[in-house]
This record gives sequence, C-alpha cells and structure tokens, in this order.
Amino acid sequence: IIGKRAALEMFPGAVVNLGVGAPELVSDVVMREGVSEQIHFTIEHGPIGGIPAYGLNFGAALNPDVIMEVPALLDFYNGGGLDIACLGLLEADRWGNVNASKFSESRTAGGFIDISQNAQNIIFCTTFTQGAEINIESGKVKVVKDGSPKFVSAVAQITFNGKNAAAKGQPVLFVTERAVFKLGKDGLILVEIAPGIDLEQDVLQKMGFRPIISPDLREMPLVIFSDSGTIGLKRAFDAK
Repeated sequence: IIGKRAALEMFPGAVVNLGVGAPELVSDVVMREGVSEQIHFTIEHGPIGGIPAYGLNFGAALNPDVIMEVPALLDFYNGGGLDIACLGLLEADRWGNVNASKFSESRTAGGFIDISQNAQNIIFCTTFTQGAEINIESGKVKVVKDGSPKFVSAVAQITFNGKNAAAKGQPVLFVTERAVFKLGKDGLILVEIAPGIDLEQDVLQKMGFRPIISPDLREMPLVIFSDSGTIGLKRAFDAK
C-alpha cells in the first residue's frame, strides 16, 4: 500500500532517491508498472539508474547507468539534484520533525541530512504504527492488531526539521498504510484516509497529538487497495 501510494507521486524524468525500509518498495511498483525507464533512481551507496534492489540487497541496483563514488553523489544531493526523496522514519511529531537516527539512548544510526535538506519534494514512507497487523478485505483496510505509535508528541532526536521545511516551502508528504499527511506551516495536515479505516479509533487515538484535519479530507486512491494489478502509472505517464 505504502509503495503504491508513494509511486503515484512519481513523474516522467524524475530523479528519485530511495531510503531503506518501506521506500524500497517504490522501485518494485515502478518496475511492475512498466515505467522504470522513465524514472532515474539513485541510492546513496552509488548506483544511479536501473532498478534498486531491496531487502538484504539494499544498496545494489540491477543494470544501473553509472556507479558514483559516495562523496560525489552526496555533492549532487546537497546541490539540489533530487526531484523526490522517498525516506523512512522512526517517529514524527506534530510539526513534521522526523527522527530517523536515534533508536535509543545508547544506539544511534547515520541519518539522511544530505538527502533530505535540498530535495525538491520529500515523501516519508512508513507504517502508521510499529508492529501493527492489517488485512485488506474487499478493497478495505482492517486493523487486526495495532502497534506502538510512530506519530508522537515529541521526537527523540530531530534528523529532519519540519518547521524549517515548512518555512522554505519544501513539499513534504507522509504516506502510511492507513492515512496520508502533508506538512503545512502549522504542522501535519491529515489529507487522506484509507477505505475501511475509522478516523477516530484507527488514526487519531493512535497518535501522540491531534493533527490538523483537512476540510477536503478524502479517501486514499482505491486503486492501490485492489488486487487487479496495475495502478495506472504508465497510462498517467503517457498522458504527460
């Protein structure tokens, strides 16, 4: 679901970075849609072009156009070369601040500051809660067992500053399996909800804060919950 919804934000010719975790599946969706030659994927390990691998093979790519040295690729990111950055996260707060680096008091990991600061668009791809179990039945999402909140009152460490992003007008989207948020000047705005999901019980009560609810709140595109196959990305690309 997350990969399909994020893939709907792609456009022909886009230069896209994929982070580890849920964002990895965007390349799989794009490949299955038959538009992989129209998207230029990059991975911070060096590959540009081709189809990025995922899972335990993350960091490699099938048939890349070029493999660059990492410092040179980071210069490209810092220079604003990315049209879209699809990134994961550990937790986010009401202002769109993201923690993607601090796991606990004693465990930290390298962040994605170079990738995120100057990307033209950012899509954070994440499960809504940690460890949840969901089913899709007749095109509707059902929460079988919920997990611990990822949208919290305050993040443990700010790896991405939402207020700064909003102030400079950087478009930021948070895509989950049950809701989609966009970043506004006053914080996170709930703009889409999955079919079958109860707004109060499955979304608002599972957050550490109450987001702004868009007056135009709508359902996430039904096509991403269907088993019919394509989500229509090739048709959309051809129309452009």
